[in-house]
Amino acid sequence: MPDKRVAYIRFAAFAVLTWPAGAFTVPFPLRLLALGSAAIIIFAAGLSACGGGGSSTTPTAQTSDTAHPAVSAALTLNLNALDNYAAPALPVHYDAAVLAADNTPRRNPVSDRVATLGRVLFHDKRLSLNDAVSCASCHQPASGFSDPARFSTGFSGTAFGSAHAMRLGNLRFYRPGTMFWDKRADSVESQASRPIQDPVEMGFDAAHGGMAALLTKLQAVAYYSELFTFAFGDPAITETRIQDALAQFERSMVSAGSRWDTGFAQVFDPAVPDQGRNRPVPGLTAEEDRGRALFMGGPGVGVGCAGCHAPPTFALTPNSLSNGLDAGETRIFKSPSLKNVAVGGPFMHDGRFATLEEVVQHYDSGVQPGPAVDPRLLTPAGVPRRLNLSPADRAALVAFMKTLTDTAFLADPRFSSPFRR
Repeated sequence: MPDKRVAYIRFAAFAVLTWPAGAFTVPFPLRLLALGSAAIIIFAAGLSACGGGGSSTTPTAQTSDTAHPAVSAALTLNLNALDNYAAPALPVHYDAAVLAADNTPRRNPVSDRVATLGRVLFHDKRLSLNDAVSCASCHQPASGFSDPARFSTGFSGTAFGSAHAMRLGNLRFYRPGTMFWDKRADSVESQASRPIQDPVEMGFDAAHGGMAALLTKLQAVAYYSELFTFAFGDPAITETRIQDALAQFERSMVSAGSRWDTGFAQVFDPAVPDQGRNRPVPGLTAEEDRGRALFMGGPGVGVGCAGCHAPPTFALTPNSLSNGLDAGETRIFKSPSLKNVAVGGPFMHDGRFATLEEVVQHYDSGVQPGPAVDPRLLTPAGVPRRLNLSPADRAALVAFMKTLTDTAFLADPRFSSPFRR
């Protein structure tokens, strides 16, 4: 608010203009000039008093860039101008029916503050025992938040060889929300801290103090005291808060800007049963659109991929079972969204396929029988289907899947490392 000086200036300006003409020897036009000068002074004083124009020299702790000195020293974040994680702009085909599949629990909705903390945690190598790896070491943005290596390398430099790191885009649309290839975690939150406590991945297992040792370690890091206070209102660092922050950051990774998305938005029609998925999509080549028709169409029209990998998120439908990789398989695997699949190989839970061509070949002629195989991969007689695709159709399916690459998402600075180099 203006101080007393501003009030005095206002009073003086009023007097200059309204005092009877005979009371002053100053001509009236000069009084108008004085009034104008006073108005300029009032305007400038008002800006200074209200913080306008960035001229205030006494900012409050809530708005000052110097309120978080440890954050400013270590990170490129501006906590006064947060990135938008909570309300991303989505295209028209991400409608209410799509958003209904969101696995976000009511108790942990995405907020800009907590997701910002999650971004720091995701990229911070301090979450490993020897500061060697972070979550982002195995989930690299340029690789669709997966790992270009078949098996990722843990904190000690040893590769762990049971599963390939999954892509993270659109994981919020997988229902019911169980995580890992074998669905052993019941939520994104539950999954988030398990790699930290793995004896090979990040090293804070029971033999090395478990989660309690990590919490003690992070409590000694100055920027975490500031960030946890910023996100949660106090500096307490707990496993639940780490889980919540990482989960919010990961759920904010919504991929909706691929070439297929851009074209499909033009033909999307919520009034028809298929919402326009079976219509030609503008911007795709003839080969890509042939692949789209095969992917979307059911038996007799296409190969039915969309029955399990549901557009527009391309997340796995909740009723999907396993895909017959090995004969006699009893486990039911989770698949990540197919968005950015072309940059997120190797493929399958164990990374056994190096290329999308091998993936298509598997569904064409390689599905093996077993109790966990999805019925949609079987004939009415219960044996694996053989699609007998032509080389051109196999190539078209690969070409279509490449249209699901979202280059803007992969390069989005909101998901990049916030640490100063």
